Amino acid sequence: MLTVDSIDLYYGAAKALRGVSLTAEPGQVTAVLGRNGVGKTSLMRAIVGQQPIAKGSIRLGDTLLSGLAPYDRARAGVAFVPQGREIFPLLTVKENLETGFAPCKRKDRYVPAEIYDLFPVLKDMLHRRGGDLSGGQQQQLAIARALVTRPRLLVLDEPTEGIQPSIIKDIGRAITYLRGKGEMAIVLVEQYFEWARDLCDTYAVMDRGQVVDAGPRGSMNEAEVLRWLSV
Repeated sequence: MLTVDSIDLYYGAAKALRGVSLTAEPGQVTAVLGRNGVGKTSLMRAIVGQQPIAKGSIRLGDTLLSGLAPYDRARAGVAFVPQGREIFPLLTVKENLETGFAPCKRKDRYVPAEIYDLFPVLKDMLHRRGGDLSGGQQQQLAIARALVTRPRLLVLDEPTEGIQPSIIKDIGRAITYLRGKGEMAIVLVEQYFEWARDLCDTYAVMDRGQVVDAGPRGSMNEAEVLRWLSV
């Protein structure tokens, strides 16, 4: 389980996160909701090690992630699909997928067949350059690359941004499948409320660097959450 406990994060003198706590359990999707600029991406950067925290702790199971470099967190089972995808545009789809081998043990350095089952378009485009794919196909590639690392925690930062509706549905089906396997915790940052609501098991709403509402999906007051998203 991912446990984020009362973390603070600064950019210079500006405080971006204020006592933020979050949990994410294997076999569940935790949605982090909020408007632009409220700290969602800063929280993700803290979890994956791209930005140091000033206070609090981050754990994945028994492993203390706080203070570990991003590549050590990847070896510990953390995979990140960043906003904007950040694939390698000059590498082929096959080569992009193989960059996910870096944190894997030698015996695991292959692309699992289920990845092509989840995203069959990638199998048809293995030798095409990543930069030649559509935005939606690049997003599928970014998620597939993360899955190649065999994560215990999958962090997705706004995976629907700029994506056509048909591929949003494909990504939703893939997340539902991964949740059903029960092998990883999934943290989903999203502004597309209805899509995130339908996928999530638990949620957290952020505003001004703090979690202002959280709980299981069944207890969600949708009107209250939408108020936080529209203020």
